[in-house]
Amino acid sequence: MEILVNIDVDDLAKAETFYRKAFGLTRGRRLDGGAIELLGGSCPIYLLQRPTGSSPFPGASSEREYGRHWTPVHLDFVVEDVDAALAKALAAGAVLQAETSTSGWGRMAQLADPFGHGFCLVEFTAAGYDAIAEPAEQEHPL
Repeated sequence: MEILVNIDVDDLAKAETFYRKAFGLTRGRRLDGGAIELLGGSCPIYLLQRPTGSSPFPGASSEREYGRHWTPVHLDFVVEDVDAALAKALAAGAVLQAETSTSGWGRMAQLADPFGHGFCLVEFTAAGYDAIAEPAEQEHPL
């Protein structure tokens, strides 16, 4: 299975500039209908031009808006140095949402892109999530 990340934005050029500067991604293909493919991460990111106020799907109870908003799905960008990545993201236009925190698995900075989408910068320790994980259970047939 392949995973693709799609990010709705109201300004495609501004979004491309942000994601390229903040994360060092490179432009792949430009797609008909207002979309740009960004490469260089573990999966492609597609920036999708969608106007403010447009419906995200037929019958939606709300319209797209690009002020800071919350969603239960967000992106984590795993980096080698959270402080350096944070400086780069802020210089590109990200907004810091909380001070960098430290835990048993590593360090994390919480930010938002210029379109209100939350994301985290994650710097793992050598053990990473293994530092806080229980052993995996044997998978049982359904």
